[in-house]
Amino acid sequence: MKVLLTGTAGSAGWPEPGCRCASCSALPPGHRRPFGLVVDGAIPFPFTDPPTGYRSTAGGLGLAGPDGSRLLCLPRGRPVPAAESARYDVVLIDLLDRPERLGELRRAGQVDEGTTVVAAGLDHRVRSEEELDRRLRLWGALAVPDGTELDVAPGRAAGAARRTVRRALLLGGSRSGKSAEAELRLAAEPYVTYVATGPGGAGDGEWAARVRAHRERRPAHWSTAETTDLVTAIRTATGPLLIDGLGTWVAAVFDEHGAWEEAGERAQVAARCDDLVAAWRQAPEPIVAVSDEVGMGVVPATPSGRAFRDALGRLNERLAAESEYVALVVAGRLVEL
Repeated sequence: MKVLLTGTAGSAGWPEPGCRCASCSALPPGHRRPFGLVVDGAIPFPFTDPPTGYRSTAGGLGLAGPDGSRLLCLPRGRPVPAAESARYDVVLIDLLDRPERLGELRRAGQVDEGTTVVAAGLDHRVRSEEELDRRLRLWGALAVPDGTELDVAPGRAAGAARRTVRRALLLGGSRSGKSAEAELRLAAEPYVTYVATGPGGAGDGEWAARVRAHRERRPAHWSTAETTDLVTAIRTATGPLLIDGLGTWVAAVFDEHGAWEEAGERAQVAARCDDLVAAWRQAPEPIVAVSDEVGMGVVPATPSGRAFRDALGRLNERLAAESEYVALVVAGRLVEL
């Protein structure tokens, strides 16, 4: 099959005419035209009534060609189709909508490392082409210019390599966007375990609301482990981990050892941090960890506050030294370190 993308943007194009947002203002008119797709010069999307020799799949979202090649187009707002026995050779998908849909396709076996994944429906939901490219490298997808023709044949597709690192540490202040960035990094993975180190919020309505917001934002197919035993979680991992976060973990360790008021017990906290660094260094699966940057605020007024700041600061420094990727998140923007 020959697949012609006459446009790659959302329904209004990118930039959107008359829009004055920062994303649209940075681009020339007509940079990307509204999405359009034609197969073999005559078959438009959606594929509800294909000609003889072609077969519609996934309720008109997919198309199988005479040679057995398979194409799926997943626009904004459409759920992942029910799993089918065969994989797709090419998937055109709006990844700015819910990138976790790509993880669902991978989990179902409809997308594998040989599938070419092309981002479609591009618009001002992302601030720039550069930020788009950064995200697509994380997700194993690519963007192509308007007018691109894709040659779809069984086994001929070559998927974009995902930019995976074994250890990534994201630092930031309160409400900096560090957790959202961590989730974004793993959004297109088929299997992720979210390791929650903080309390569930029983008896504290405001904290419970925060926990609930985090849960609702995460992809539904991720699993969750609520634990402070990070060493075991890391050493026994069979897939990517997202640890959120190290600040609440250090606080929990202080609680467990009574180290807030008993300075003599802080050696136990240091030992737990040593064990965590050792496990981090030998992690068998990719990890993205979120931590609080504690070196930019005022000096805490109490000895216990200063002890906590010092313990977390030292832990951040040691894990950063053992990480392939470290970034500071400020107002939702990344500063790579």
